Amino acid sequence: MWPRAEGLRAFAFADSPGAMRTRLTALALAGTKIATGTLRQRDYANEGEAIEVVGERQALLGDDDRIVAIIEITRVETYRFVDVPWEFAESEGEGFRSIEDWREGHRSYFANVGVEVDDDMSFVCVWFRVVERRGEAE
Repeated sequence: MWPRAEGLRAFAFADSPGAMRTRLTALALAGTKIATGTLRQRDYANEGEAIEVVGERQALLGDDDRIVAIIEITRVETYRFVDVPWEFAESEGEGFRSIEDWREGHRSYFANVGVEVDDDMSFVCVWFRVVERRGEAE
C-alpha cells in the first residue's frame, strides 16, 4: 500500500531517496515535469492501490519523505508499454529525445529494480499539476 499523508495518497519519484528523486521532484516543482507513470502490475496491483482518477489530489514527497507539494491529477490513460505515446514521454519532462529513448530509459530503470519490462505490460500514464507548494526538494 502507498503511504498516506494528511489523508491523501502520497508518492515520491524513483524507488528511493537520492539524486534521481531530487532531480525529478525539482522538475515537477518547476512545472517541467507534468506527468509520471509506472507499470500497472508492479505499482498498483501488487500494492493494492487503485489507479488515479482525474481531480484526485496526492501528496508529493521529497527525499526526506516530507510533503513538498500537493498535486492534482488532470488526466490518466493506460497503454501497453510499447504503445505509450510520445506526448506522454515528452510530458515527463526528463529530456527524452524520442519515444525509443523513453522506452530504453524506462526498461533500464525497471531492470535496476529487478523488473523485466515486456512490450505487452500495462503502463499507467498520469498527468498532474502542482496546486500547492510546501517546500523545496533537497
